[in-house]
Amino acid sequence: MAQHPSAGSSPAEAPAVITVTGAGIRFRRNRRGRRSFKDLFAGASRRSRPDEFWPLRGVDVTVRAGEAIGVVGRNGQGKSTLLKLVAGVMLPDEGRVDVHGGVAPLIEITGGFVDDLTVRENLTLTAGLHGMTRAEIDARFDEIIDFAELADFIDTPYKHLSSGMKVRLAFSVISRLEEPILLVDEVLAVGDKGFREKCYRRIDELLAGGRTLFFVSHNERDLKRFCTRGLYLDRGALVLDGPIDDVLAAYDRDHGSSA
Repeated sequence: MAQHPSAGSSPAEAPAVITVTGAGIRFRRNRRGRRSFKDLFAGASRRSRPDEFWPLRGVDVTVRAGEAIGVVGRNGQGKSTLLKLVAGVMLPDEGRVDVHGGVAPLIEITGGFVDDLTVRENLTLTAGLHGMTRAEIDARFDEIIDFAELADFIDTPYKHLSSGMKVRLAFSVISRLEEPILLVDEVLAVGDKGFREKCYRRIDELLAGGRTLFFVSHNERDLKRFCTRGLYLDRGALVLDGPIDDVLAAYDRDHGSSA
């Protein structure tokens, strides 16, 4: 499919909306994460230890308004971690992540929904938590439900929905936010073919409206459809930042034919 005509077409002088400067985040392999008194008094808290690793480190990226950027790399190389830093879900241990403008995050898409609440209640709660006013929720309620194809399940507890229904509800709510920056992490890999096509069309609409897209995917076709610029991450480091075709070609040379 042809690449989205507006993706990445914003002028070079467009304002920066995401600036990642020397960003790194540190995790622990040992879930307890306990340090000894010796560690504390020796000042070891800022040094890497055998039970620590950096899923992302030393990353510098600037994203300008209206760009559509695809992020590629093998599993576990820092792609989703980068999106979570931009979303503010995680905070960097090193460097800075500055975001100018609101973010609509399609990350771990069904997270935050409450099993015992109904579809109606979850829609209202989730949209409200993301900044929609009650008047905005009421005005968009039918549109969100119709897009999610859940008109017959409005008062059904969320826990009784199928996994596909849950994804449809989450995508429908988040994609209706008016935030200028859209973060998408593998959401198009789930759901049936018909609903994926609806998602594609919705993202096309958002890009045509000037939204900024930060898109993590293993699907080369989707990356080429929406993005003109790519970031290639490997072992938590930024290997290449350039045109999406060049980034995908570099990844293919290193790891095979799929992103």
